[in-house]
Formats: sequence, C-alpha cells, structure tokens
Amino acid sequence: MKFLFVIAFVLSCALLGFAQSDTSDVEIYVAKDNGDGKAGDPVEAFLISDVPIYCVVTLDSVKSATVKMHFVAVGVKGVKPETRVFSTSYTTNGKQNQVNFTGKPGGGAWVAGAYRIDIYVDGRLAGSKAFPITGSAIQPAAQTSFTESKPKPKPRRSKKP
Repeated sequence: MKFLFVIAFVLSCALLGFAQSDTSDVEIYVAKDNGDGKAGDPVEAFLISDVPIYCVVTLDSVKSATVKMHFVAVGVKGVKPETRVFSTSYTTNGKQNQVNFTGKPGGGAWVAGAYRIDIYVDGRLAGSKAFPITGSAIQPAAQTSFTESKPKPKPRRSKKP
C-alpha cells in the first residue's frame, strides 16, 4: 500500500512539474505614449485617441525566445467577439529580456470597446491583459478655450434709381 502511495505522489509531482510553464514569470503591461515616442507608465484603460498603444513584455531570462502578441477585440460593436485585430511577433537575441510592441488603428482612432492582449512565449500562452478603450474624454472647463464670435455684417441692398 505504501508503494502505491509513493508512486502516486511521484506521478503527481511529475505532472505538476509538466503543468507549470517556464513563462510563468512573464510580466505584461499596456501603456500610453510618454511623449517621447516610448511606452509610459502602465495604465488600465485608453481613450480612442490614445495612439499608439504600447504593450511591454518582460521575460524572466535573457535566453533567446519568440514572443508573439495577439491584439483581440473582446466586446467591440460591429466586430465578432474574440476577433484578432492584429498579431505580431519578435525573437529576442539572447541579450534582452524585454519586448515592446506598439499598435495603431488603421483609421486614425480606435473603436471603443473591450480589448485583450494575449502574449505567447515560444508558442505557449504566457499571459493576457484586458483593457477598455472608451470614447473621448470631456475636457474640464478650466482647459476649454472659447473664441469670441462677431455678428456677421448684413448684406447691402442695392439702391434703385
């Protein structure tokens, strides 16, 4: 009986070892442009005017790896759920542990809705990051500028002799 218990224990440990992905320490965040054409601080949401969107993937080692990103429309009006908007991949050179992806919409602005980024490392799903893209924000009154409007002059009537 002890023998069966030991074998069951060893097999369960082995299965747990296989079930763990070596990409479990991958960090993923999305960001807006920092003003210098690079990823800024991590954010949780975007406006339709936030172009481009950055995705930063930090790997747990510098060994060469192929990192693939799928940008997925989860809940976007007029788009079938789980549609890949675009995909891209990059193979690291064995001296880097960070990959920066950027995405831009074809029409100049994003379509509002729910999105997700799926990251694969060497063919295995390493993680996902969901986020919303919402319509334009209303500017606070202090930042709104107004211009004076002048009344238009009335057209002149021609005088008849």
